[in-house]
Amino acid sequence: MRMRNKPWAEDFLLAHAEIVSIDEARKGQMREWFNNDRPIHIEVGSGMGRFITEMAKANPDINYIGIERDKNVMIRIVEKAIEQNIRNLRLLTLDAEHLADYFSAGEVDRVYLNFSDPWPKTRHAKRRLTHENFLKLYQVILKPDGEVHFKTDNQHLFEFSLESMSQYGMKLKNINLDLHTDEPEDNIRTEYEDKFSSKGFRINRLEATFQDRL
Repeated sequence: MRMRNKPWAEDFLLAHAEIVSIDEARKGQMREWFNNDRPIHIEVGSGMGRFITEMAKANPDINYIGIERDKNVMIRIVEKAIEQNIRNLRLLTLDAEHLADYFSAGEVDRVYLNFSDPWPKTRHAKRRLTHENFLKLYQVILKPDGEVHFKTDNQHLFEFSLESMSQYGMKLKNINLDLHTDEPEDNIRTEYEDKFSSKGFRINRLEATFQDRL
């Protein structure tokens, strides 16, 4: 998600270092940042932050970390966290390819991928967050029974992801090709989810683990 550049973005984020990190200071310190041993769930690509903030409020016994590389977008998530006094949420301005530099092996319980950039051109396939290169990273940071939860409106990306995860040896479950037809009560919609659903796009969802690769 792209927003107009805010020259003051970095200063704003630095002023709220208790909940957001924009440099390398927090490398390998995720659990210390929360100062507890609760499960850690991360969202890679948090956009405007509705999903990660609502999840954190609904599950106070879980630590949530939203990852968004655009500092201009991250401002809005920080504002929501402050306005709503969300204590179990931390934020990283980070590219997903550096996840293993910040999280220890087996430290994360769940990874959420919501409406990731589909990178539709074939030559950009390696940039898709369900490409084998990223699956390897998730496998490192997730616990052995950790899960990847993936939602998208993009049919091509969903088909690519099914194939990519299957070829990698992941176990797929709860595959849903039209999530909103009989929408679960606990489904938290992202901003993109509302947008595309209102236009008639079907929402695809799946869950996956690396258990078959143990």
